[in-house]
Amino acid sequence: MSLAPVPRHNSELPLTQAVEAPRLSGGTRCKNGAMPRLLTLLVTLAVGLVRSRRDLLFENLALRQQLAAATQRYSRPRLTSSDRIFWVLLRRLWSGWKGALVFVQPETVIRWHRTGFKLYWKWLSRKHVVVGRKPTSKELRGLIFRMVAENRTWGAPRIHGELRMLGFEISERTVLRWMRKGPRDSEPATVAFGLLYCFFVIAHDRRRILHCRVTRHPTKAWVAQQLREAFPYDTAPKYLILDREHTFQGEVLEAAECLGVSPIRIEVRSPWQNGIAERFVGNCRRDLLDHVIVFNNRHLKRLMSEYVRYYHDDRTHLGLGKATPAGRKAARGATASTTVVSLPRLGGLHHRYDLAA
Repeated sequence: MSLAPVPRHNSELPLTQAVEAPRLSGGTRCKNGAMPRLLTLLVTLAVGLVRSRRDLLFENLALRQQLAAATQRYSRPRLTSSDRIFWVLLRRLWSGWKGALVFVQPETVIRWHRTGFKLYWKWLSRKHVVVGRKPTSKELRGLIFRMVAENRTWGAPRIHGELRMLGFEISERTVLRWMRKGPRDSEPATVAFGLLYCFFVIAHDRRRILHCRVTRHPTKAWVAQQLREAFPYDTAPKYLILDREHTFQGEVLEAAECLGVSPIRIEVRSPWQNGIAERFVGNCRRDLLDHVIVFNNRHLKRLMSEYVRYYHDDRTHLGLGKATPAGRKAARGATASTTVVSLPRLGGLHHRYDLAA
C-alpha cells in the first residue's frame, strides 16, 4: 500500500485533473444559474445596507434624545411632554425602538400613546363643531307651521317653493319633516251641486292659461267661437292638442284649420298624452273647486278668473323649477329674523308670502 500526496490547490493537480471552469452558453448565461443567484445576493445586500442605515439613524436619534434628558440639572432624568411625543412617534416609525430605551420601560411608552389618544378624542368631543346640514331655526319652523295652518291644501313642494321665493335656503325633505310635526286642524267638509263646464287653453312652454270660459251647455259652435277668441290676429300656434271630448269634432276642427292650426286628438283612454292640461284640471280641483260651493255661472267665472291670476303670478310649479308662469322673482338674503307678511288669495284659501318692506 502506498500513499499518494494529496494536492491542496488546483494548481498542484496535474493538467489532466485540473478543475474546469463552468462554460458559458452564448457568453451571458451559466449552466447552474449562478448569475440569477448573484443578482439576488446583490439586491439583498443593498436592501440590508439601506435598512441598517435607517435603523442606525433612528437609534442614534433615540440615544441623543435620552442623552439630552440625562444631562439636565436634575438628579433624576425627567421626560417632558415633548419627550413623550417623540417616543410615541418613534414607536410608529421604527420597529426596533424597544432596544434603544434606557430610562423607561416599553409599557410606559405604550401607556403614553393610549393617553394621548384619549386626550385627542376628548378635545374633539368638547369642541362643538356643527356638522351635516344646518339646523332649522325656530323662526323658520314657525313660518312653515304658519303656512300649513293658512293653506290646508298645500303640500311640501308648494311650501318649499314659496320659501324659495322668499329667499330661504332649505330642502324640501326638511320642510316635509317639519310639516309632519306641525299642528293640523281637521279638514272642513265641502258640498258640490249643479253641473257647469269650463273650457280652457293652456300653453305648454310656461303653463300659461291663454283662454278660460265657463258655460252650462258646451256646444260645438260655442267651442269654435272660443277658439277664435283665444287666438286673435294671427296668434294661433302650429299645433293644438285636443282630448276625446265629443264636442271636439266637426265645426270645432274646421275652425281650428281656418286659423292655420293642425289639431291633434289624443288616443282613446290616453290622458297622459295631454298631461299638462290634465295636471291643470287636477290642480284647479284640489286648490279651489273641492273647497267652495259654486252658486251659478257668474260665480264660477269669477272664481276661475281669480284662480288663473293666482296660478300665473303666485303659485309655484314643479315643472318650472318651482317658479311661476309669469316669472315671479325670488327674494335674496332672507334670514330667520326677517319679517314675512302673508297676502290672502282666493278668499284666504291660499296665500302669497313676501318680505316686509
